[in-house]
Amino acid sequence: MPEPRATFGARLASAVEQWGSLCVGVDPHPSLLEAWGLDDTPEGLRRFSHTVLDAVSGRVSVIKPQVALFERHGSRGFAVLEDLLARSAANGLLTIADAKRGDIGSTMAGYADAWLRDGSALAADAITLSPYLGFESLRPALTAARESGRGVFVLALTSNPEGASVQHVGGENSVAQRIVRAAAQENLADGPGSVGLVIGATAGKAVRELRLELESLNGPILAPGVGAQGAGRRELDAAFAGVSGVVLPNSSREILRAGPDVSALKEAVEATQNALRTPAEAGSGTD
Repeated sequence: MPEPRATFGARLASAVEQWGSLCVGVDPHPSLLEAWGLDDTPEGLRRFSHTVLDAVSGRVSVIKPQVALFERHGSRGFAVLEDLLARSAANGLLTIADAKRGDIGSTMAGYADAWLRDGSALAADAITLSPYLGFESLRPALTAARESGRGVFVLALTSNPEGASVQHVGGENSVAQRIVRAAAQENLADGPGSVGLVIGATAGKAVRELRLELESLNGPILAPGVGAQGAGRRELDAAFAGVSGVVLPNSSREILRAGPDVSALKEAVEATQNALRTPAEAGSGTD
């Protein structure tokens, strides 16, 4: 019998140790395709994806394709995404499909089957999930991820202004806090847990005001908002002080606008990694 796959949490920790924690978003916005001199077509999407992959392979641990920007091209866009996921795996890159799926019953099970099942053309190493039909509605995906050695990142505290109207409700027993606690409960049996959270890199003030219990998560945190959205090392430290698990700062536009030249993209990746180093990491020369 084949050896069981290591958990996503363990694989992520190993990859971060080797390549650092930066997560690069693969976000083929129409305006960015135009800036790169590419058509807003599936072929333009493919060329964009291959260029990004060439630039980041062997330099970062994980990429995060924004599913909506592939989906808008229909079945041919999904074919490009399938190709990107397969090529990333072949290159040793972990992938987080930013799909923000969330539903109930057999529909949630269908999403889990698409994104988390061995043999699915859309299977990524992890997927983002929306818990706002109740955390337990995510059970089919949580189960599928555990069984296949994959992971999930559950939306907990986002930086968009509208998010506060739901996520902050309840004060110190807020919706966000309950999501954090539920995710931590899922990770109790694991070493590095595989149930992560999405918390905006610019959300440090809300993390403190809501007193989110992030130190108990025992799982990774995906932190979008680095670079073009204003977050850097200081904002990450303010939001995630005391967190012992892996924090993945995600940068998209700040890096991608350096394209389409692969060398320029590589330099942008390196510059972002340098800017995100802690003082201890800078002193040791590691990412």
